[in-house]
This record gives sequence, structure tokens and C-alpha cells, in this order.
Amino acid sequence: MHLAAFLNAGPQGTVGWRHPHAGDGFLSAAHYVKIARVLEDAGFDLAFIPDSLAVPRSLGNSFDPAVRWGTGTPRLDPIPVATIMAAATTHLGIAATASTGYLEPYNVARTFGTLDHLTDGRAGWNVVTSFQDAEAQNYGQEKLPDRATRYERAEEFLEATTRLWDSWSDDALAPDKATGVFGRPEEVEAVDFRGRHLAVQGPLGVPRPPQGYPVIIQAGASPAGRDFAARWADVIFCSHESLDSAVDFYRDIKQRVAARGRDPQQVKVLPAATTVVGTDAAEARAKHEAFVELVTPEAGLSRMAYHVNVDLTRYDLDGPLPSLEEVGVEGHYREIVEFAEREKLTIREIGRWYGARTEGDMVGSASQIADTMETWLDAGAADGFMVQATHVPEAFEDFASAVVPELRSRGLLSEQPAGPTLRERLGLHRPERGEWRNRAASTAPVVVGS
Repeated sequence: MHLAAFLNAGPQGTVGWRHPHAGDGFLSAAHYVKIARVLEDAGFDLAFIPDSLAVPRSLGNSFDPAVRWGTGTPRLDPIPVATIMAAATTHLGIAATASTGYLEPYNVARTFGTLDHLTDGRAGWNVVTSFQDAEAQNYGQEKLPDRATRYERAEEFLEATTRLWDSWSDDALAPDKATGVFGRPEEVEAVDFRGRHLAVQGPLGVPRPPQGYPVIIQAGASPAGRDFAARWADVIFCSHESLDSAVDFYRDIKQRVAARGRDPQQVKVLPAATTVVGTDAAEARAKHEAFVELVTPEAGLSRMAYHVNVDLTRYDLDGPLPSLEEVGVEGHYREIVEFAEREKLTIREIGRWYGARTEGDMVGSASQIADTMETWLDAGAADGFMVQATHVPEAFEDFASAVVPELRSRGLLSEQPAGPTLRERLGLHRPERGEWRNRAASTAPVVVGS
């Protein structure tokens, strides 16, 4: 089992900051250093830092709800946070988010190539295409481009970025103080990439990363997102409201990966798991119910509107959620629809639930949570989990002290890292120079059975 931790560079979740045991130092380096050390000591493979390039305006076309309730804001730049966490650890992988919508391949290749060198091969890049109109408006656009355009740009972005990482061979550096020769220019090549949306000459000013490519993470749940992930991703982060939907997603992704000529075992699927640990089921439920009481409907609606990129105030909040054609994060929207239809909830009620939802149904004792995780693994729904904390650092500490020993006792979690790099820890091969050709070779849609 692979374990990753979902950690905002800011307040955790919708109301995690309100929890009486929550730390309040998210603007300090010490906050992230402490969490990094908890995760490393517990044997986590990876800390995953999401990001957003705007203060959300999705609810009522105003940033008031996001600021008032602390939903989706503030967000620190994840790269300095990742660097601080990496410096405080030895084995923990660190993945930061960067958008293909508003950055350039050279910047991203340089940043993550540098981070991979400085961490001895522990860096990961969470690829996002962005999902909010507010982000577009911070970068000179009136509205977020449509999904097809965003993924078309992302395809070019990944090809250009991986080609930049490959612009140096692994042995291009050969510093010889006696002769004064520093490198082998014949082992360095220009990229000369030109697409519809992007162009870059290269070569990159950073030698090839220790991992070949830093681990590439992606979380798209739409058909376009799944196909993109099947070509490029090493790790897929997903979110499901039921085991059945998780199994369907896992099967579909693995089929898409195989259809692209890649080994399905080389793409790890990590569903979200919001864990609430108690000494028994009753204590865990009581802890979660107390957490739910912290959520106001407005805070939950603000978070939900942020994720679906739809102004929910346009609808009757005491009526059912209408069908939404174009949404921001399709995976979260599908969760919302599945739960709302099952429970017959109004939009306002959905908001309250969404503000404190526990993904993966992992509220219970350590053994019960381990049982659920084992069930998901055996059912073919996961290769591991992206553990989400209701509040930090305590919820991660609870998981580390109670659930991790239970997983180890069952042989589900390794006692020692599989190797020094993040790729080795995840059981992923190191890409040969030029692997981008295999991943970018075919961009025609692949249709697979569900």
C-alpha cells in the first residue's frame, strides 16, 4: 500500500482551522516542518500540496464567502513550502501543484528539475489545468477556456516539459579541473518545440533530474482528464463517494493506460481517504459529529461552489441541485450528485455535508479503518490512499500512531523505504531519456469499456 498525505499550504479543508485542536501556524515554516516529520516517521511515501491561483469568487461572484469562511484561501506558494518540508526530511516525497494554464514549460521544468536535484530525487509535480474563472481573470482572461482547449494546451505543455528534462543526457556533465572541460555539448540538445499554444527552444538550464522526470501526478476525472492521465501520469489522485464508483474508475484508468501501450502497474491510483480515528467506532463517530457541527451551510456552499466553479446562488438553495453541464472539478461534482440523489438533499443541505464530508467512509477505530483500506485494495479500487486530515497536525498524528501500526501488522505497509527516490518508493521505473515520445506519440481518444 502506498500512502500520500493531502496538505493545504493554508487552512486545512473547509473548517479545519476551527477545530479546537488545530494548529494555527499555517503561515510559519515550523508548521510544515512538524507535519513533514510526522509523515516521514509514519512511513508516508508522499506529501501532496494542492494549489489555486486565485481567491475564489464562485459563490455570488464575490470573494467575500471565501475570505469570511476560509474556504480555498489563503494559499501560499507551494514550491517554498515543499522546499522547507523536503529540507526537514530524508525520505518523504514532496509533490507541489503547478498549472499548465498560466505558467510556461520552461519555468515548470526548471523549478521541478531543481527541486528534484536538491531533494536527491524526491520531487513530484501535480499537473492541473486550472478550474476557476477567477484564476483566468488573474492572468488577463475573462473566462476559463473550455475543457477541450485546456487539455489541448496541457498535452503540449507535458510534451515540452518532458523534452526539456530530456534535453541533457544523464552523463552530459563531465567536469575535469585538469583540462577545464565542464560538459559534453554533444550530450545536450535543443528542444525546438512549437505547438498551437506553446513554443520553447531549450535546452533547459538544469541537468536531467535524478528521477529522469519528477513523479507526475494528475487528478482529472472527466473523459479528457482520464485519457490525459493515461498518457502522462505516474500517480492519479481521485475522490469517490462509494466503493463501486472507485472500482469503476480504477478499472477504466487501468484499461486506458494499457490501451496507450503503458504498463498499468506503472500508474498508481490513490483515492482520497478522510480518516477520523477513535478508540472504537462510537468515539470516532462522536469526533466526526463534533466536526460536522463546526460547518455552517454558507461555508460548505462556498467550498462546493469553488470546486464546481458554478455560482450556486443562481438556484433555489432549498431545492434540488440541477444538472450542471460545465463544472470545474468533475470528480467532486460526480461525488456530489451521487450523494445528493441517494440522500434526497437540497443544495443547502448538500453544502453542509460537503463542508465536512469524509471520503472513503473511514470513520472508526484503527482496525476498522485498516479493514476498509484493505477492502478497497482487494476490490481493485486503489493502489494506496491519499489521506486527508480534518485538522492538522493532530489528525495526521492520530493516523500515524494508531492506523499505521495496524497496517504494518497486516503486512500492508512497508517498514522501510523501497529506495531513496520517490519513484523507487512508489515502485515506478525511471524514464529513459526520450520516453516523452512514447507518451506523446498518440493523442487520439481511446474508447474503453467501463
